Amino acid sequence: MLRFAVVLLVVLVHAVAPAHGHQETKDEDGPSLASVNAAVAYVDGDDLVYGKNADRAVPIASVTKLMTALVVLESGQSLNEWIEFKERHIPAPANAYTRIRIGSELQRGNMLRIALMSSENFAAYTLARHHPGGYDAFVADMNAKARELGMENTVFVDPTGLSVDNRASASDLVKLVVAANKHPEISEYSTTRYFTARFRGPRYRLPFGNTNALVHRESWGVDISKTGYLSEAGRCLVMLLEFEGKQLVTVLLDSLGTRSPMGDAGRIRRWLSTGSSGSVAAAARDYARQKNETYSETDSSVSAN
Repeated sequence: MLRFAVVLLVVLVHAVAPAHGHQETKDEDGPSLASVNAAVAYVDGDDLVYGKNADRAVPIASVTKLMTALVVLESGQSLNEWIEFKERHIPAPANAYTRIRIGSELQRGNMLRIALMSSENFAAYTLARHHPGGYDAFVADMNAKARELGMENTVFVDPTGLSVDNRASASDLVKLVVAANKHPEISEYSTTRYFTARFRGPRYRLPFGNTNALVHRESWGVDISKTGYLSEAGRCLVMLLEFEGKQLVTVLLDSLGTRSPMGDAGRIRRWLSTGSSGSVAAAARDYARQKNETYSETDSSVSAN
């Protein structure tokens, strides 16, 4: 019976993974991960603790919004200023459903909050529209900041992550998180669990929730968080954690299933604590649970988070 169960779990991994273009792999010197690309590093370290295809440039979906936040904060514009949600001047690269009403206003700081915590695409777009020099200048500043940070495998074409042409490597995103860590607003906004935004002109309210379930768990000590999803990018999760007295950056890109990046994050912590790399059985359970799962998030966008 035990032999049959082991064979069944191995079959599950190989049966499900090829259908989605993913295969759980076990790195000889690291944890078993469902994510195709990964990077792990301590903030005060010079090198990666672990990497899996860490220098490969891939679509990063709404992880883009961490760079959006960095450019907004370093522009020096007031976070208390009320700014208007204008109709898009260019079509969205993908489905960009929003509950926000065109013509209404929200304070810049709270606009940035819902862009980070709930991945509100219209908020990220609007922040770029109100940048000094306008939208195109904002995107140019995103790329300039990437070059300044030494993100050699990174390019941005929009501030939301809806475009598949926003690409970066996992190791580059470690550098982005380290830079974001210098701004306490990014930590506060990205880990806000729930928030009710109060708009004006007209006056109305909308509730928002965080797209990363781990921010609700005190034991994880999440200091910075950003999720991402496009069909071309898979599930993405970037976090800064308090781990054993140090700040740990975890980057997981192109994973299968809503919970798979969180499972990978747990396997990384276990590997760092115990040296255990995880198991084929755990990966098989992830794949079996996720293969027919319908995408459902508190995120206000349909195509990316």
